Amino acid sequence: MPTAKAKIGDVLLAETDVWENVEGNVYFPPTAIKDKSTFVGTDTTTFCPWKGHAQYYTIKLGDKDVKDAAWYYPEPYEKAMNIKDHVAFYKTKVQVTVD
Repeated sequence: MPTAKAKIGDVLLAETDVWENVEGNVYFPPTAIKDKSTFVGTDTTTFCPWKGHAQYYTIKLGDKDVKDAAWYYPEPYEKAMNIKDHVAFYKTKVQVTVD
């Protein structure tokens, strides 16, 4: 499987060769996150009828906060269990590549 990477500028947020593609988004397993301390949970939530409720992270890089740049499903519905706790990123806020 090709390697997936998530970056903001030169900062590598996540990297893995084991990932899921759901609706055009790359979902990184929790072990792919390079520095979990930069991911700060927010109060933002969204709902998908087949995946369930998503929760969001703001990514903190020094004095820069990228608000709600990533999301995950802590308790997905049965059809989406393959992405439980996996992290996806907004492509307008984070550069995601698969090579």
